[in-house]
Amino acid sequence: MSFVTRPRREPAPERETTEGPPGTGEDRPVAGAERTRDRSVRRQLMARVGTVLAGLLVLFALVAPEQISRFTPGAFTRIPIEGLLGVLLVLFLPAGARRVTALVLGAVLGLLTVVKLLDLGFFKVLDRPFDLVLDWILFDDAFSVLTDSVGRAGAIGAVVVLVLLVLAMLVLMALSVLRLTRVVVRHRTVSTRVVTGLGAVWVVCAVFGAELAPGLPVAASGAAALAYDRTVQVRAGLRDQETFAAEAAVDAFRDTPGEQLLTGLRGKDVVLAFVESYGRDAVQDPEFAPQVGALLDEGNQRLNAAGFASRSAFLTSPTAGGGSWLAHATLLSGLWINNQQRYSNLLASDRLTLNGAFRRADWRTVAVMPAMTRPWPEGAFYQHQRIYGVGDLGYQGPRFSFAPMPDQYTLAAFERLERARPDRPPLMAEIPLVSSHGPWAPLPRMVDWDELGDGSVFDSMAREGDSPDVVWRDAARVRTEYRRSIEYSLTSLISYVEKYGDDDLVLVFLGDHQPAPIVTGEGASRDVPITIVARDRTVLDRVSGWGWQDGLRPGPQAPVWPMNAFRDRFLTAFG
Repeated sequence: MSFVTRPRREPAPERETTEGPPGTGEDRPVAGAERTRDRSVRRQLMARVGTVLAGLLVLFALVAPEQISRFTPGAFTRIPIEGLLGVLLVLFLPAGARRVTALVLGAVLGLLTVVKLLDLGFFKVLDRPFDLVLDWILFDDAFSVLTDSVGRAGAIGAVVVLVLLVLAMLVLMALSVLRLTRVVVRHRTVSTRVVTGLGAVWVVCAVFGAELAPGLPVAASGAAALAYDRTVQVRAGLRDQETFAAEAAVDAFRDTPGEQLLTGLRGKDVVLAFVESYGRDAVQDPEFAPQVGALLDEGNQRLNAAGFASRSAFLTSPTAGGGSWLAHATLLSGLWINNQQRYSNLLASDRLTLNGAFRRADWRTVAVMPAMTRPWPEGAFYQHQRIYGVGDLGYQGPRFSFAPMPDQYTLAAFERLERARPDRPPLMAEIPLVSSHGPWAPLPRMVDWDELGDGSVFDSMAREGDSPDVVWRDAARVRTEYRRSIEYSLTSLISYVEKYGDDDLVLVFLGDHQPAPIVTGEGASRDVPITIVARDRTVLDRVSGWGWQDGLRPGPQAPVWPMNAFRDRFLTAFG
């Protein structure tokens, strides 16, 4: 009976064991529970790390500036109103709609982040934001540059990596917003209190304009502003083609007969030289102006001694940091060409350019293109009768980074191939000078004109100079080399006039655009110097009403014209 009625003891749970050391005959218990707890702790830790990373990614998307120079700690200690409104939205949405809304908001935020990253690059190089409508064509040019630099396979690989990074950004942003949504809903009470408190702080900071970083208010609304600005930009971009067509339809010189064009320059050789990256900062920034200004002033004295006079002013370029062809087209066509779509539409038109006006008036029109390594179909639009590319100039010397040949050699080749020819008609020549094109290292030096030969004289100079990767480690060094490149290009022009100038030479030289922001800083003007040089004083008398200043260096008070105004004023003055 006692056996039957005695309470039965539940058997103890069997512990996991494993064999002990050989020969001991002992078993050791395995801490299975501890191992489970460790795995749980690791999962919780990984989940928290994932949540923190998701929060940081979303915060970056909401408050990161569009310019690299503004990346300071203060830029990321701001309160984004979009984030607060997003939390309130998911808190009050029904469960069924919450997930879809989070994924959609994440994808939109991912797209805005991609645009912001593009802006970072465009501000760094071109000192302007990316245009969602008009800038896509520039990627074709970028692909060509990559192909020239690393080969077609490398360029394709870079494009594939870029596409994958964009897709990854969209997916990661959507998943990050979804993850944060779950956390917010799980901690509804805490989330509501935090949003309420931050919202109050946002309102106070907005009222008082509080800033922890210059130009970046604590009460942030950058993502919403970016979305609005891009919407406006897209609308304007879509209308731009129609706007440009209306502008191009107005041309006071379209039907002017050749005998009425450029009568004030009959018998003159007119050389139009674009000096790469020669901007207003080169002659007015305290870091460059003392040296460049002294060079121009000394050159002006030398040219005066040789009987030449000059007038100078400023033009406002449609571009900065790059896009030289847009500036060239603007000056030559008299239309504002500030994007690739306008450039393409211009080339498809019958617009009279300065080159075309000279050709209509029986000048021989030529283009000397020292950086042209492939066919240049634009030459037909500009009505050049002869185009000299790299292979036509006889250069056998070294490259100087971007520049296939030094500017001095380019000018000497033009003199040898065109101006030195006997029994020729007057010339109109367009010559882009590229020694001052970035990366500004290594740089050539001037040599005696009679010793240029085939350019082999420059061999030692290319080996002596530092490579671009050395120069570009130091921003101050970059600016110094930029200044030296401008000095070289200007010296080449001044020396050319001294050596080969005569009563029939008229030189117009100008910058195409300001250099990149690494040289000028952000927000620099887009003005470039322009100068007319001639020995025949009647040429300069024609422009006496322009108010341009005497000499090669325009001062701070010199007139400033939009670059597209030059064609009509030039044709009017000399017509």
